[in-house]
Amino acid sequence: MATGPAVGRGGTSGDHIDTAPRSAGTIGFYVVLLLLLVYVAVLPSSILPSPLLAYFLAAVLLLFLARNLSTRYRLDPDALTAWRLFGSRRIEYDEVRKIEFANLRDLGPVSFFGSWGWRGRMWSPIIGPFDSVYTISRGLLVSAGKAPLFLSPRDPVAFARELSRRVRSLGIHLETDVGAPTAASPPAF
Repeated sequence: MATGPAVGRGGTSGDHIDTAPRSAGTIGFYVVLLLLLVYVAVLPSSILPSPLLAYFLAAVLLLFLARNLSTRYRLDPDALTAWRLFGSRRIEYDEVRKIEFANLRDLGPVSFFGSWGWRGRMWSPIIGPFDSVYTISRGLLVSAGKAPLFLSPRDPVAFARELSRRVRSLGIHLETDVGAPTAASPPAF
């Protein structure tokens, strides 16, 4: 006897996958730095003690670019997963307390080169420590577990709506829920 797909705790059997938007400025900045490092490495009178240093730095920049380009978000039947190369976070729907529109610049994060650590941990004087898996500064702040998660889906409104629907299907009432059917429109970021 054939059965249909298993329905998870989020009230749905399907996955909702969203890639993060790409910032032309960020990608262009990485490319310019990479070209500059390669140019410095091949100069006969390089200012570097060894061209290997320039190639090593170029490899590190390529790794950071690949990390940025690999950012994805997935709403599966049981959890939200924010994934990227070398760092991701999974949040079960029953852990979610708030879904809010946010802008990373408004949170005032303080960290070196944006984020640090496996999950992109940042610190904000407004909310304290939070994890970040993002590519642009506008997105969603999902409060769950010990630290909120900032993410930047391509369509924050649709993503918040779907996340909210999956969380509410468990009978959970959220403190702040911008994805609820009666929620106000998002800020102009």
